[in-house]
Amino acid sequence: MDNNQNQPCGENLCMLNKEDFSKKIQQKETQLFVLHNAKGMEVAVTNYGCAILAIMVPDREGHMANVILGHDSIDHVIESPEPFLSTTIGRYGNRIANGSFTLEGKTYQLAINNGPNHLHGGPTGFHARVWDVVEQTADSITFSYTSADGEEGFPGNLKVEMSYRLKSDCNALVIEYKAETDKTTLVNLTNHGFFNLAGIGNPSPSVHNNLLTIHADFYVPVNEVSIPTGEIRSVSGTPMDFRTPHTIGERIDDDFDQLRFGKGYDHTYVLNKREAGELSLGAECYEPNSGRLMKFYTTEPGVQLYTGNWLGSFAGAHGATFPERSAVCFEAQRFPDTPNHPHFPSATLHPGETYRQTTVYEFGIGE
Repeated sequence: MDNNQNQPCGENLCMLNKEDFSKKIQQKETQLFVLHNAKGMEVAVTNYGCAILAIMVPDREGHMANVILGHDSIDHVIESPEPFLSTTIGRYGNRIANGSFTLEGKTYQLAINNGPNHLHGGPTGFHARVWDVVEQTADSITFSYTSADGEEGFPGNLKVEMSYRLKSDCNALVIEYKAETDKTTLVNLTNHGFFNLAGIGNPSPSVHNNLLTIHADFYVPVNEVSIPTGEIRSVSGTPMDFRTPHTIGERIDDDFDQLRFGKGYDHTYVLNKREAGELSLGAECYEPNSGRLMKFYTTEPGVQLYTGNWLGSFAGAHGATFPERSAVCFEAQRFPDTPNHPHFPSATLHPGETYRQTTVYEFGIGE
């Protein structure tokens, strides 16, 4: 691995410093890595939780800004009031009811860290682990992590590789995952990027004006503690319907039980797929003031739309603050609580199988 692929941090658009991300944790060194493509896009990440720290892309005037919520030091990443801020999530993204599931006749109990439920792999999930660097180039980096049998209550030694890669012909970030296990287990990986296409600031602006399209005829309704009821419900005639463009804020405060439960959007959409596992366009998000457009592609059957309803105006990179609803997330994944709903697409991985997933966030300028 050539650690000199990155430009010196003083020359980086994100203005992050390597020294601020150098720390020994879990007997491993945390680091800052900055990726570039030929189009001028820049992405900064750290191997702590594979957190994305900055995504620098232009607006319609060519002005660059960071469009993802992040921190400017490793200490701030670790101590963040939002522990999942733009990190890699595992073993299981989203919620598992009561932290309990049964696999091959054995019941497993996980940590309870979200009301009565298990959330995002638990308090010491993949977001709180130091990953190893496998390979690095100017425009890509691959990380690996081996999750031990019993870690956070999950069975099996799970070997995971994930990579960030910038496309050379457009401003797109490609995220790829691969995982293998020696014992039957659950795997539902995702990236919890908190996007603000206007650019983060103090305060970061609301995403209410973002024009959103989601290519999904159905969604997964939840109860008052955000656990699926087991239904797959049509979006038709509800404020969940984004098959044609609507601003996020247009209906977010409607008197609708699903929006009341989550204080806004925090739901899995069942993406329209011609065939399972195809990489297809799942959503488009347009911010009219900057002109920035983000297209989201995934191989997964679902995407969790989350509108930053619980952000608490805490401080982030370079004095930016992140108020409630100052971000929108598109988390590619299987459905929540899948092991307790056998009719949902399976999140079970067996020995001898390979879990694979691809997600793409492509940035451009809207009409």
